Amino acid sequence: RGSRAVTSRPGFSVLMDIFGGFLFGGGLIVLFLIIRLLVVIRQGAECRPGAKGAVSVLVVAGSGGHTTEILRLMESLSQSYIPRHYVMADTDQMSEDKIRSLEASIQDSTAGQKFTIHRIPRSREVRQSWSSSLLTTLYSLIYSVPLVFKLRPDLVLCNGPGTCVPLCVSALLLGILGLKKVLIVYVESICRVETLSLSGRILYNLADYFFVQWSILKEKYPKSIYIGRIV
Repeated sequence: RGSRAVTSRPGFSVLMDIFGGFLFGGGLIVLFLIIRLLVVIRQGAECRPGAKGAVSVLVVAGSGGHTTEILRLMESLSQSYIPRHYVMADTDQMSEDKIRSLEASIQDSTAGQKFTIHRIPRSREVRQSWSSSLLTTLYSLIYSVPLVFKLRPDLVLCNGPGTCVPLCVSALLLGILGLKKVLIVYVESICRVETLSLSGRILYNLADYFFVQWSILKEKYPKSIYIGRIV
């Protein structure tokens, strides 16, 4: 028995060395990703996508009021924001009609103007538990990453639906990998008077520009930009 115990120790030691190597390597990768994330976030102030012409924008549409608000914002944008890529949850039955109605009313005077509509799995339902929300968000992320990498927008515009979180994470990943810096512009919904939405709390320190429509939110969240009611 004693000899067996002695001969088994070298193998165990090798396994521990391999495991320790994986942990060390994984730690270095995580550290690298964190540093790259900080660099990407700080690049936001220097990024001027419109300086070279048209700005490709990815617009996140939510159900009901979120879509209404974001489309009102789109109405105020110039025709320089082309192409326009709208992304919504696959269970959203109303947003597409509203988007097509808006686009039909836009007078396209610039050749090549266009818009596209895409769907991804919903990351979070109303009143969904935190534990299940994590799983559904990861599932949504699987679809968001290849979509964002394909579209490669200059700017992501969102206002709070849960679907915006995996899309913004995918946009950040483009910058972390050094492929493209994507500006993230977050406009908190007008119905949020005293507290941020869950999406807002997640993206507060990740968005390049974080707008609020009530002064009380500016007092609580100093990084935010208060511009009054815009929708």
